[in-house]
Amino acid sequence: MNDPTILIVAKAPVPGLAKTRIGRTVGDALASDVAAAALLDTIDVVVAVGWPVVVAMTGDLARAARAEEIQGRLMGATVIDQRGDGLGERLANAHADSDAGHGVVQVGMDTPQISVADLHQAGASVAAGMRVIGPADDGGWWLLGLPDADDAAELVGVPMSQDDTLALTVSAIGGDFEQLRSLRDMDTWGDAVAISHDLPISRLAQVVSAVETRV
Repeated sequence: MNDPTILIVAKAPVPGLAKTRIGRTVGDALASDVAAAALLDTIDVVVAVGWPVVVAMTGDLARAARAEEIQGRLMGATVIDQRGDGLGERLANAHADSDAGHGVVQVGMDTPQISVADLHQAGASVAAGMRVIGPADDGGWWLLGLPDADDAAELVGVPMSQDDTLALTVSAIGGDFEQLRSLRDMDTWGDAVAISHDLPISRLAQVVSAVETRV
């Protein structure tokens, strides 16, 4: 099997620790449920592709919202701990730890609107030896595909969560990148509402709809 590994970099949706900006609007418990729904929707898409799946997790999943459901959906995936001090270092280590020799396609849990077609496109590029990146509307990126996981070491010096993170990532790694479609990250309650409208049949849409009846 020469398929790339799909790497999900995730934070356990623990109340008070996950999606704190959303929590300022709807409260920590509901924000963690939003995060859990987005993670579960993401896992569903990733698993449907049929490639090896690695989840690099930080935080105590046992304390998370929907912990049992998440653990159940992770059966068949390889779950590893994130390691490193900053986000860039944790991403670099996650690529190294998940690589099986056929490249890595990395996503997070903030863009549950990703599709199987997105991942197939990224995987085809990686298999052909091409780096690929998915731009986020805020200047970051939602997917990074690397044929050589060692290239992710360059992420250590890249500032994350800035409006020039994508440009700095491309510059740091170097070479040509194929760009995928641009997606909106789920950072705020407004983001969650907008994304849920694009995913009317999803856990996220169910949670957002339920929350909207309370706020």
